[in-house]
Amino acid sequence: METGNKRWTQKSFDDLIRNSEKPVLVDFWAAWCGPCKMVSPVIERIAKDYSGRMTTVKVNVDKKPHIAVQYRIESIPTIMMFWRGGPIMRVAGAQSQAQLQRHIDDALSDI
Repeated sequence: METGNKRWTQKSFDDLIRNSEKPVLVDFWAAWCGPCKMVSPVIERIAKDYSGRMTTVKVNVDKKPHIAVQYRIESIPTIMMFWRGGPIMRVAGAQSQAQLQRHIDDALSDI
């Protein structure tokens, strides 16, 4: 899993979500966000469980506001999945692992 420390540019992020051979799960988060801290271990477990089926990245909205604005991230955490450049899943707020896995499985079943 790639972290928010990656030096995402708009181009590199767009290239990732457009050109990835697997769907890309993105965790939009911030260091000061309590619910984000609660969801972080869930995202890490999901990244391991789905490692062959999707790519998982984290985007710190304070460090990369241009990416957050582009995808209209209005609350965090927001978890999105992209396939071939377009969003196929969007979930806002803290989610349990079971809830998030249901959303992911539903999104993956559509591709």
